[in-house]
Amino acid sequence: MGCVKLFEDYLPKRPYHTDDLTNGLKINKKEKAKLARLIQPNGPTHRYWMVFDLDRTDAGMHWDTVGAPPPNLIARNPANGHAHLLYLLQTPVRTAIDGKTAPLRYAAAIEAGLRSLLGADRGYSGLICKNPINSHWIVHEWQADPYTLDDLADYVDLTPEKAKQNAVEEYGLGRNCMLFDELRAWAYKAIRQGWPDYNQWLNACLHRATGYNINFTTPLDMSEVKHTAKSVAKWTHRNFNRGTFDDYVARTHTSRIQAIRGKKGGKANGKTKREQGIAMLQSGASVQQIINKLQVTKKTVYNWKKST
Repeated sequence: MGCVKLFEDYLPKRPYHTDDLTNGLKINKKEKAKLARLIQPNGPTHRYWMVFDLDRTDAGMHWDTVGAPPPNLIARNPANGHAHLLYLLQTPVRTAIDGKTAPLRYAAAIEAGLRSLLGADRGYSGLICKNPINSHWIVHEWQADPYTLDDLADYVDLTPEKAKQNAVEEYGLGRNCMLFDELRAWAYKAIRQGWPDYNQWLNACLHRATGYNINFTTPLDMSEVKHTAKSVAKWTHRNFNRGTFDDYVARTHTSRIQAIRGKKGGKANGKTKREQGIAMLQSGASVQQIINKLQVTKKTVYNWKKST
C-alpha cells in the first residue's frame, strides 16, 4: 500500500481543511475534506505523521543534503519549491493523557532534533499540511516503509534514554508534553481543594489549559487543548479522592524512577549512531556487523549506505 493511500486512511474522521488559508479553516467529513489543498494530517489523540515545513526553493531534496532520513512523502509547491516533508510512524504516538509519557517525550525530542537538522520552520503549528492527495502539489514518495522512533533517532544528536528523560523544546509534540506536565502538576494539587464535581472540574481544567496554551509561541489547536483538558479532568476525577491520593503519588514516584533506569547508548566517542555507521561502512564493515554493533535496523543501515 502506497504512502499516499496510507495518508488518506489515517486522516481524522472530521479534519480541518481549506483551499486558501485567507478564507479560514473548515471542518467536514473526511470524504469531502480530503479533496482540499490543505488538510489536517493528525487527530487530537494520535500522531501518525511528523510533518516539517521547509520554506526554501530546494526543499524537495534538502533532506539529502543535510543527511536527514528520506521522507515518506514530500508535497511541494510548484510555484516556489517550498514543501512539507512527512514521516510516517510505524506505531502512532498517543498524545492523550492516558498514553504513556515516555514515548511522547521520546518522539518530541526526535521531532525537535529533525526540525533542527532540516532547518524547518519553528513557527509551523503542524495543524494542517499540503495535502498529498490533491494534484495541486508535486508529490514524491521517497520511503515506502514507516519509521520506528528508533529509526529516526539514529539521525539526530541524542540518545533514546536522554530524550525520554529530559524536557523538550516548545515545538511540535514538545508543546503536548509541556501542556501535559503543566496541567497535570496543577491538577494533582488543585483537585484536593474541595474535591469539586466533574463539570466544575472539567471547566477548571479547560480554563487552566487554555491559559497555558496561549503562552506558547505557536499555540496548539483548541481541539487538542480541549482533549487534553478533558482527559486530565476525567482521569484525575476518577482516580483521585481523599483515600487514594497519597497511595497514587507514592506509586507514580516509584514508576518514574524505574522508567529512567537502563543502559546508556546511542553515542560513542562523541559521535551519533549514524556517524559511527557511515564510518564503519567506509571502512568496509558489513551491514550485519553494523546492525550487531550499533543495534539499529537493516533499513537504517541501507539508508546510511545511500548517503555515502
